[in-house]
Amino acid sequence: MFFFSAENRLAAIRRILEYIGKTINARFSVRLWDGSMVPLGQDVHDGFFIAINGPGVLGALMRRPTLEHLLLQYVKGHLEIHGDLIDLIALVREKQVRKKLKTLNKFFLIRQALPLLFSPSGDITVQHEYQDDAVGRDEPSRDNKKFIQFHYDISNDFYALFLDPEMQYSCGYFTDANNSLEQAQHDKLEMICRKLRLQPGEKLLEIGCGWGGLLCHAARHYGVKAHGVTLSQEQFDFTTGKINQLGLADQVTVELRDYATLEGTYDKVASVAMFEAIGIANMPKYFQKINSLLRDRGILLNHGISRRAKASRRKARRIRPERRLILKYIFPGSELDNIGHTVDTMELAGFEVHDIEAWREHYGMTCQHWYRRLMARQDEAIGFVGVEKFRMWALYLAGVATGFRDGSMHICQVVATKRSSKGPSGLPLTRADLYK
Repeated sequence: MFFFSAENRLAAIRRILEYIGKTINARFSVRLWDGSMVPLGQDVHDGFFIAINGPGVLGALMRRPTLEHLLLQYVKGHLEIHGDLIDLIALVREKQVRKKLKTLNKFFLIRQALPLLFSPSGDITVQHEYQDDAVGRDEPSRDNKKFIQFHYDISNDFYALFLDPEMQYSCGYFTDANNSLEQAQHDKLEMICRKLRLQPGEKLLEIGCGWGGLLCHAARHYGVKAHGVTLSQEQFDFTTGKINQLGLADQVTVELRDYATLEGTYDKVASVAMFEAIGIANMPKYFQKINSLLRDRGILLNHGISRRAKASRRKARRIRPERRLILKYIFPGSELDNIGHTVDTMELAGFEVHDIEAWREHYGMTCQHWYRRLMARQDEAIGFVGVEKFRMWALYLAGVATGFRDGSMHICQVVATKRSSKGPSGLPLTRADLYK
């Protein structure tokens, strides 16, 4: 039947794309499964195009028009994105493009797309997804160790492809926008140590210590005795090896342990890029536990990604489709709080908040570095984690970089002291000591 023939399907998609291109005048192209290129505007960039590798892609998306289905088409290679993803996302999201998309004649598009509707689709089964409850709001069934290991225990070699030599998987601190990632991560470690006002001989606890970068930096340069905990086996093994390699076994220790089971008293506590994994309902217990581990007037630095405040609890609990995909495929159990609620919870747990510093633009630059470093070593990455997981992570890092750059995501460092009695906090009266 000619209506569903290969020739008619190609003609149909060309008519659709030519109509879209005349309307939105975007700056990228679409490559069809026969190799032909259809520009979506008059001034397209040669290096930016989306490849549709068969009529079944569009047919499948018409039958199941969800964001997850679109993601899986990309992950399986039925839909390819050529060019820098961060820059391409910016082109797609240009204000004029988004505005003109709303003017498209949907009836015309549907009518033209009918020859594609029943095109057979390719397999979209993927191996890399969290099989249990990825949201994690049911506390009795929440498995923090399983959540953490799903995200982190994929391969130290994979993370090393795009992180700095200290394996810092958290926001860098750019004193200059042109600084390297290595410099920004070094400056981040320095700033954290300064905000904690570390002194030789003090006991420092890091909750969620990652690959041990802060523990070792604080011990080597500030003379503290540092202890870290993580639920990631890969991170624990790496950090143990690093401590021994640097000869820091007398100063630095690490445990594969849940922070909630810790005992003892510490002078300072750092939590860097672990806060997102707690879950909002668990934050009171989290801050109460940290409070119990700190001496009076001890300092806490809590560094975590946040989101904008919502007008109601219902809106705050709503999980957007893109967020649900991150939970299912990248970071199960994670949840973002707004900074106002975080500060309220800290104060209720017995902390006095002294300083809140927003690092949103710093994280946008950090993620941009991570994405481009990963793409520069694409073949190695695929060798470590497979092509499906690589594509998910490439899109994840590019999307997060865009979110921080645009302002839909935020990140804050909060410095607070334990306040169990009245009187001075013990902190300097100004921030001058941070910048000497």
